Amino acid sequence: MPKVLILVGSQSDLEHANKCSEILTKYGVENKVEVASAHRDPKKVDELVTNSDADIFIAMAGLSAALPGVVASKTIKPVIGVPLNVKLDGLDALLSTMNIPAGVPVATVGIDNAKNAAFLALRILALKDSKLQKNLKPAMS
Repeated sequence: MPKVLILVGSQSDLEHANKCSEILTKYGVENKVEVASAHRDPKKVDELVTNSDADIFIAMAGLSAALPGVVASKTIKPVIGVPLNVKLDGLDALLSTMNIPAGVPVATVGIDNAKNAAFLALRILALKDSKLQKNLKPAMS
């Protein structure tokens, strides 16, 4: 069972998801990557989120970047949004990911910063995992 489910809006976003997955795997955190567009395949997004046992969701998308907000609307678990640079230097995606309505929070990292999404997920998981806490301390030095 993955502790982190990483969702991307399209195949072209997989390079970012893979960077995120590599860091999580390095720290022994089971994760899974899925391609599911909030616009083109909303039923798949719904099924993935509602049927997942993951503790944290990381959602990456460019352009209107609806995916993080849609994921957050379907769960009370933490959602980390990664805005991707597809157009407008990623500012459109950044603003969309940051400006989610009250009650549907999405923690947002910098544009294309999939690595920080992984590290934020690790810190959240470390709140209840003392082994992970110890493993993260050298990374902070």
